[in-house]
Amino acid sequence: MENLSNIGLFVRVAERLSFSAVARESGLSPSTVGKSIARLEERLKVRLFHRSTRTLALTADGKVFLERCRRILSEIEAAELEMSQASEMPRGTLRISLPRYSGLFQQAISHFMQRYPAVELDLDFSDRLVDVIGEGFDAAIRASALSNSGLMRRRLCTFRRVLAASPEYLQEHGRPLHAKDLQHHACLHYRFPNTGRLEQWPISETQDIPELPRTLVCNSVEMRVHLSLQGQGIACLPDFTVGEHLSSGRLQTILDECTHNTVPLWIVWPASRNLSPKLRAFIDCMSEAVFQA
Repeated sequence: MENLSNIGLFVRVAERLSFSAVARESGLSPSTVGKSIARLEERLKVRLFHRSTRTLALTADGKVFLERCRRILSEIEAAELEMSQASEMPRGTLRISLPRYSGLFQQAISHFMQRYPAVELDLDFSDRLVDVIGEGFDAAIRASALSNSGLMRRRLCTFRRVLAASPEYLQEHGRPLHAKDLQHHACLHYRFPNTGRLEQWPISETQDIPELPRTLVCNSVEMRVHLSLQGQGIACLPDFTVGEHLSSGRLQTILDECTHNTVPLWIVWPASRNLSPKLRAFIDCMSEAVFQA
């Protein structure tokens, strides 16, 4: 602790270049501050300051040591802040970007609001690839982890993409038995907002993948689920968006043997920020709720 105290005094003297100014601020005598710096120099076996009757300046070694000391004190401050925040009640505003389809998160969001009423949620539902840091989001939930190296991440769950159609559609048009059969069916596609590209259906590379008809192209999960239920065609959909319809029999999956795939769902946040109590609580709540969904 004495070493830390001496380091703290050294940083303050280096920033103010005055023993007397630091002494006044610290409630110490100038000689006490000077002796503390002298002991530090003696232990390090280097001179940290050039001294004269009128000036005080850092030596080359002093400048190097100052940068190291600043990092040490910053880490200590961050550790103390983290420990003090751990016991705080989460409060304040959280700005979160989520996928446009909100069904997977409805119960989780409701549970979070009940548990943490002092947190104000600002939720942006969009499938575009947001700039988490540049646009000021506290966190984002995406099926891709986002390539920004300035982000931390946690995997919430994994899901499958399935090819689904209504029993009425399959009865009228026949059930595809091979991937090549899809070229004779109505196919409902998803277009990525950022790139404008169509989502590639998860058909095994061992299958003969045909050029799929573009019966419908849109950027809405809900619309493709609705049209599938109405017998308008086959859609590639995340399994969590159609779980109830598959259980009730209103939709059926096809070509399961050649659509084996898993997609991770991530929550990401800026690595440069301390994990505040409100953000930590949100991440934990989403992890618990989405895993159980």
